[in-house]
Amino acid sequence: MTEIVPARLRVAPSPTGDPHVGTAYMAVFNLAYARHTGGQFVLRIEDTDRARFQAGSEQQVFDSLAWLGLDWDEGPDKGGPHAPYRQSERLDYYRPQAELLLARGQAYHCWCSPQRLKALRGEQERSKAAVTGYDRRCLGQTRDSLLAQGVDPAELVDQPVVRLLIPDDVELGFDDLVRGRVSAPRPDDQIILKADGFPTYHLAVVVDDHLMGITHVVRGEEWISSTPKHLLLYRQLGWTPPAFAHMPLLRNPDKSKISKRKNPAARLLWFKEQGYLPEALVNFLCLLAYPPVHQGDEVQTWDEFVASFDWSKVNSTGPIVDLAKLDWLNGSYIRSLDPDELARRITAQAQTTGDWPRDPDPADQELLRRAVPLIQPRLASLNDALPQLDFLYRPDDQLPVDPEAVAALRDDADQLLAAATAVLKALPDWCHDTIQAALKAELVEALGVKPKFAFAPLRVAITGRRVSPPLFESMELLGRVACLNRIARFRLR
Repeated sequence: MTEIVPARLRVAPSPTGDPHVGTAYMAVFNLAYARHTGGQFVLRIEDTDRARFQAGSEQQVFDSLAWLGLDWDEGPDKGGPHAPYRQSERLDYYRPQAELLLARGQAYHCWCSPQRLKALRGEQERSKAAVTGYDRRCLGQTRDSLLAQGVDPAELVDQPVVRLLIPDDVELGFDDLVRGRVSAPRPDDQIILKADGFPTYHLAVVVDDHLMGITHVVRGEEWISSTPKHLLLYRQLGWTPPAFAHMPLLRNPDKSKISKRKNPAARLLWFKEQGYLPEALVNFLCLLAYPPVHQGDEVQTWDEFVASFDWSKVNSTGPIVDLAKLDWLNGSYIRSLDPDELARRITAQAQTTGDWPRDPDPADQELLRRAVPLIQPRLASLNDALPQLDFLYRPDDQLPVDPEAVAALRDDADQLLAAATAVLKALPDWCHDTIQAALKAELVEALGVKPKFAFAPLRVAITGRRVSPPLFESMELLGRVACLNRIARFRLR
């Protein structure tokens, strides 16, 4: 039996806006393998892109991953042996490595202005150049030597960046835990240290992963093309590279890459806003690139997923984010909850969305607790609950009535409501079984009306709609007085 070695993995989002669902997707697989091996899961914030940095985004990352239960062992909020865990606080770690590469001739300064680089890209596109990317004009040069050669000063900057020199014989192939042997395109000499002293992703990720002891880098397949650069940096700096696993990208139904600009489901917080349960979303994310733990049953626990985890089972094909499947999963999890727990979650969701105050009326909470079993079998999300129950919270004289529901009633609706009123007034015991039995005896058996027609006027009068939670249980919750008031008001309309 192969010995399982504890692994160290990380997820490293950038605080540039609402967290992307891909952050949670990557966290699921990183955390699963860390827990499977008895290792550690690290949360690192990659905030070196100061132009796109958004205050508050980091806290959203913390909150959304915590909501999902994807807990980390080390991170900016928890500390750890490899602190700090924000790249903006680790700048002293990056420049020495860049200086080392410069001293060895494995990197060089570049003074080209953004305008010059933009023009270079445009010319390469127009000419359909076979080789694109930086043209190495600054290789082996200083700013003074470029000026001495007649370079326009407008094409130069005062503070240079550092570029990585890609050797002609750079290794382009590497082994991937998900894809086997992979061959990537040849990279150009990309910037590894910006003029402001901040590293680019390529240098920072290698330095941080090495210093933090990361053994497995699990990330999206869009980083396959960058892996030769990263492996080159590991070799040049004399470090052992981690294992790589490039996960398939999440796709829209049209198979395009999911993005926040085109699909609201790309926003991780959107799922919370829509009333999805965190355990259902985690289950869904697992299934996007992994077969069900139980063949034929897509509902699985996190612990089952962790115990079964095997990189060979990960599917490299880009999965479609099928919200219909998520709705089904969410409904399954909702039905499995204890009703009191479901009521607690509905309350918390209503407070989050602003539909309920932070300190709700205890009577409203108790009514919700009693009403939850009526709607639990038909809920697809937490947000569906209060709209189905709003008639219970309306004052009797402010109950809205659907005109289409009224129009669909038969001509004998008032006669049926009159008979129902007499029955309900005389009932000795106000419980749903008694209500149903008495109304059935009077309206169905005595008057000879089919149940769906006999009870339709009563449903519209009590709830204001054609479709509602179970009628007689709803009447029990409302109470005799409220039901009689609503029937009387409806008959006077």
